[in-house]
Amino acid sequence: MVHQSVSEDLWFKTMLGIQVTDNPLPAEETRIAAEAERVRAAVEAEAQRLLNEAENVLTDQARYSLFRRKLLDRIEGIVGTVPDHQLASSAVEVLKALHALPLERTGIGDEEPQPLEAELMRWGWLMERAPEELTARAPELGGRLAETRPAPQEPTLVHGDYHYGNMLFREGRVVGVLDWEIAQIGQPLLDLACLSVVAHAGRAGEGVPGGGKVDVDDGDLLEMYGADPADYTWFLALTYYKYASIFGYNLMLHRRGKRPDPTYETRTTTIVEFIDEGIRLLG
Repeated sequence: MVHQSVSEDLWFKTMLGIQVTDNPLPAEETRIAAEAERVRAAVEAEAQRLLNEAENVLTDQARYSLFRRKLLDRIEGIVGTVPDHQLASSAVEVLKALHALPLERTGIGDEEPQPLEAELMRWGWLMERAPEELTARAPELGGRLAETRPAPQEPTLVHGDYHYGNMLFREGRVVGVLDWEIAQIGQPLLDLACLSVVAHAGRAGEGVPGGGKVDVDDGDLLEMYGADPADYTWFLALTYYKYASIFGYNLMLHRRGKRPDPTYETRTTTIVEFIDEGIRLLG
C-alpha cells in the first residue's frame, strides 16, 4: 500500500523504477506486445477447443447460446442456401451415429426400452387434453395405430423430436443436436420419421416443426439410413399423431394462460390436417 505522504508518481519511480511521465521504452513495448500475443493465442486455442466440443451432441443451454450467436447456424438461416439433400444427408449421418451408440454410453441405458404401446399412450394422453374441436378424428387414428402396430426392432437411443429445428449447423453440416428432454430408449424409426414429416408438411404448406422446410423424399431418407421401408408408413402416421398432440396440448396451455404462446393459434389447421394425414397413410 502507498503511504499517504508519498506521491504515487514518486512511489512508482522509487520502488519500481518507472517514471510515469516517460513514454514507454521500446523494450517495454515489445514485452507488452509479446504478452498480448500470448493471450491472443491462448484465447484462440480455447475457442478452437470449444469449437471441437461442438462437433459432439450439445445439451448444455449455455454452450448452445454461445455457439448460436457466434459460430453455428440454425436451419432458418441456411435453408435455401444449402441443397436440401446435403442437409438431410448430414442429419441422417448424425442420426445413424446416435442410434449406433452402445446403450451403456447413452446416459439412459439403464431405462427400460419404451414399447410402442407406451408410445401411443404417451401421445394419446396429450391428445385428450387438446381442444376437442380440433381432434374429433384423433381417436380413429389412435385406434388404427394400435391395431396395426409393427413388430419391435432392436431398441436404440431415440431423440424423440429429431427435426432440423433442433439441430445446429456449420457449413451446411449438422454439428449439434438440441432439446433432448423426451429422449428415450426405443424404436429408431421414430427419429427418421420426424425428418419425413417435416418434408411432407413443407410440401403441403403446413406448419413445419422447427420452421425449416427441407424437402427430401422418404425413399431417399430410407436409403441414406439403410432402413427397411416395410413398417415406415406406420411410423409416419404415428409421428403425425405425435406432433398433432404436442401442438394441441400446447395450444390448450396457451389458451388457459398456463404457457402463453400465440404462435400455437396459427397451428389449428395443422393439427387437424396432421390427424387426417395419419389416417390417410394407414388407409
